Amino acid sequence: MPDPYFQHDTTGVKRMYALEMMNITKEFPGVKALDRVSFKVKKGEIHALCGENGAGKSTLMKVLSGLYPAGTYDGEIRIDGKSVSFRNIVDAEQAGIAIIHQELALVKEMTVGENIFLGREPHKFGVIQWDQLYYEAETWLKKVGLTISPRTKIHSLGIGQQQLVEIAKALAKQANILILDEPTAALTESEVEILMDILEQLRAQGVACIYISHKMPEVFRLADSITVLRDGKSIATLSRAETNEDEVVALMVGRELTERYPYVKKTPRHVVLEVKNYSVWHKEKPMKVNDGIHMTVRAGEIVGIAGLMGAGRTELAMSLFGAYEGKAEGEVWMEGKQVHIRSVKDAIRSGIALVTEDRKRLGLVLGMDVKTNTTLASLKNISRLQVINQNEELKWSQKYVDELKTKTASLETTVGTLSGGNQQKVVLAKWLMAKPKLLILDEPTRGIDVGAKYEIYHLMNQLAEEGVAIMMISSELPEILGMSDRIYVMREGRIVKELSHDEATQENIMMAATGGE
Repeated sequence: MPDPYFQHDTTGVKRMYALEMMNITKEFPGVKALDRVSFKVKKGEIHALCGENGAGKSTLMKVLSGLYPAGTYDGEIRIDGKSVSFRNIVDAEQAGIAIIHQELALVKEMTVGENIFLGREPHKFGVIQWDQLYYEAETWLKKVGLTISPRTKIHSLGIGQQQLVEIAKALAKQANILILDEPTAALTESEVEILMDILEQLRAQGVACIYISHKMPEVFRLADSITVLRDGKSIATLSRAETNEDEVVALMVGRELTERYPYVKKTPRHVVLEVKNYSVWHKEKPMKVNDGIHMTVRAGEIVGIAGLMGAGRTELAMSLFGAYEGKAEGEVWMEGKQVHIRSVKDAIRSGIALVTEDRKRLGLVLGMDVKTNTTLASLKNISRLQVINQNEELKWSQKYVDELKTKTASLETTVGTLSGGNQQKVVLAKWLMAKPKLLILDEPTRGIDVGAKYEIYHLMNQLAEEGVAIMMISSELPEILGMSDRIYVMREGRIVKELSHDEATQENIMMAATGGE
């Protein structure tokens, strides 16, 4: 009888399972989040865990990492063939498990080095050895391609750099099992390449890596095996060599998606937004983040804004929405009338809405419920004498939950407990209720599963058909190419190229974005 704790790989070498999770069941009030899920990872294997938001991926990893302690779930966990039970995160870390969260878990007011060794500071006779801490932190930073000082405060770093610090922090724990939850969501292409190299090195060293991602090209580049979860159940475990993207996506959503990007050719109407010679100054430094921008967006049109991280796309969106602190100069026209936007209130009055790239910090009030978040931007429409009509509030919030197919136990569910895709639907509902003329979408599908992406693309087409002007910023070129009627390419704060849907290719967009032409 074969030994159940060993697996032969293609070279005939026995590889012990680093991790076995068997028949894991986890319930919340009224919801079975995990239903007898089994999941195994071999030593020296990169194992992708795929599924839509709400499929149970994060819950399963919270069980594994000790966030949900033994006794709060049913089933068994084995590490290197031995049954284990974790009371907390510390127990899991001591067993060799480290997790890189999608939502950064860094202390913003502390230094990079302090964050990397938080709770594990090197000390002698009870005194922290700061020189040693910063020396070792610098070593780990170099491994992830960061040349910053370990004494730098976290709050002064960009999101991409913070993500790399999070990765360095996990590597410094020298874990045997490494969990990565959407690790590339905020990384540039060069930073993604660094991470890929690191993971390949870890695989060669025998580390078991669990890779959670909605980005199929990354999964198929890296993973040895792929496990698909759907509705809290393990649907299939496949060898990468024996499957393809379409099969995995179909398993994730329970149906075939006929087109990943359901582009609809449109007939643009009148100009909604016109920006003339628009410049925006950095909020702290004496420099421009946008310089001499000229652009238009028409009713019924989706205009993509492409460019590398740091090109000034988000600053442009935030400034047009009155939410950027830097001074702006130039002209903004809405439907033929010049508008002066000095605040978010001015933007909303002018018919502008923004779905931000950072939905948790800027798009939602996480401690409030679905109903309250949905109606926040439209309170004057459901109030009389400054008193909210609760029946109207319920009616409108339920309407958008139904229309957007938002998965929530009730309208009173706290938004912070929803999956990323459902949180994004609440943000969209908030602005749809405000009936905008111009809808600015900044990374609208970041961290969202393929099924929810597909629904958002269909919603964009529907809104365009209804006459809404849509401006979409995205770092995913296939998304820009697949959904845009026109594309502006930005570089160093300027628009350097305009392309039609038919003209645009990945190559000519990247050439313009990098200064190659």
